[in-house]
Amino acid sequence: MTVVIIGASGHVGAAAAAALRPHHDLVEVGRSTQPPVDLEQPDSIQALFAEIGSVDAIVSTVGHVPFLPLEDLSRDDYLRAFTGKVLNQIDLVRIATPFVRDGGSITLTSGVVGRVPIAAGVAAAMANGAVEAFVRAAAVELPRGIRINVVSPNVLATAEAFHSSFPGLSPVSDHVVGQAFRRAVDGLSTGEVLAAD
Repeated sequence: MTVVIIGASGHVGAAAAAALRPHHDLVEVGRSTQPPVDLEQPDSIQALFAEIGSVDAIVSTVGHVPFLPLEDLSRDDYLRAFTGKVLNQIDLVRIATPFVRDGGSITLTSGVVGRVPIAAGVAAAMANGAVEAFVRAAAVELPRGIRINVVSPNVLATAEAFHSSFPGLSPVSDHVVGQAFRRAVDGLSTGEVLAAD
């Protein structure tokens, strides 16, 4: 199968790519690749798939949100979280679905902050919850047997700079996170939040 991984150079994307690479032909793309893609630019998504054509699966591992205390979050911060983690992945589904072959799959990414509150994580929790709600609803309407799931990874062991923000949570290996993406692509699930803990 041909699998497009968006954001494969990041911690989560690298874990997904490592798990899928032995089994599929990967097209690993991001802002600095050729062809490039920036999910916050819908025209960029359209141009990417116009160039690469039909695929069997799409995996999105991108998203950025502001981490600030609740009292410091402005409306613009919430908007940035929605645009950087939710709307960009919704745009991917909206624009790329016609390029996914019958019976293919789309996998989005949320995160543990949607399940476990952390300090300064309110905007991230909001965004993760929105992505997960979208996936559950979209699963019953996607055409041609296309499946959609969302992987919710815990903090990765290799992302040491973030460990102090997740007190009491045990960081997980890249392998564990990668296998959640493998399950999303190669399994039968749809409309599910696949926790990688």
